[in-house]
Amino acid sequence: MRAKLIVTLIVIALVVGFASGYVTSSILHGSKGSQSKHIVIKFFAGAAAQKPWDEIIKEFEKETGIKVEAYYGGSGKVLSVMEFTKEGDVFAPGSPDYMVKAIKDGVVDPSTVKIVAYMVPAIIVPKGNPKHIKSLEDLAKPGVRVGIGDPRTVCVGEYAVDLLKYNGLWDKVKPNIVVYAESCSKTAMLPATNAVDAIIGWHVFHYWYPNKTEIIWLKPDQIPKISYIPIAISKFSKNVDAAKKFIEFVTTSPYAKEVFRKYHYFATVDEARKYAPNAEVPKIQG
Repeated sequence: MRAKLIVTLIVIALVVGFASGYVTSSILHGSKGSQSKHIVIKFFAGAAAQKPWDEIIKEFEKETGIKVEAYYGGSGKVLSVMEFTKEGDVFAPGSPDYMVKAIKDGVVDPSTVKIVAYMVPAIIVPKGNPKHIKSLEDLAKPGVRVGIGDPRTVCVGEYAVDLLKYNGLWDKVKPNIVVYAESCSKTAMLPATNAVDAIIGWHVFHYWYPNKTEIIWLKPDQIPKISYIPIAISKFSKNVDAAKKFIEFVTTSPYAKEVFRKYHYFATVDEARKYAPNAEVPKIQG
């Protein structure tokens, strides 16, 4: 009983935290005029793509008059909030793994799943690359401080573990991991602040801090999977038609694709395959 109470209190704390984040999001992205006159959809998304999402949401609201309340965080955390509150119209985690979980947990309608943009893993180091890291194998060298996302709740952290295991390096690199960050944004910040000597992250993390970091691309045969940002309608949605319009805008409009390209995401799988020609593109199955 005590354990259940503790879990409930933790989830409530998460909900309150996201609610606080929404206040800021509403002020930043609210459409002109009285908010009560507009249709509102609640959008839960992995923080890995917050910057492009913010721009796309702003344009979507302008074109349609539909307001989007955006909630960002680690994909596992935002999914937990949706499950606990039984709310949300659209879910867009940072990788297909969490969409699979959302389908299995009955949170989203699997028939509505679409792909938004693609990403590949890379090593990101502080500007100047002080430890002279040139390859994935270098992360196992003595004295190299490595950071990854928390694999329990952050999609890029789970991917980093799988990547190291795929290349037979997990047991060698694990002792050097000094930080398990709680979100994509915090993972990306680690090399920019010299908190670590390298992270395994999505390639786009370098472009979040282009003046403070450098990128080391992995060898094509070291990448087992091309990751992507999926999107789907929640089974809790109270505004299904509006949710469909949002997903259609995100996945088909030239504007949305160019915004993702602007932030160095790959808008098509062919763009991603230039860096990982033989990698698998995981299929989402409930």
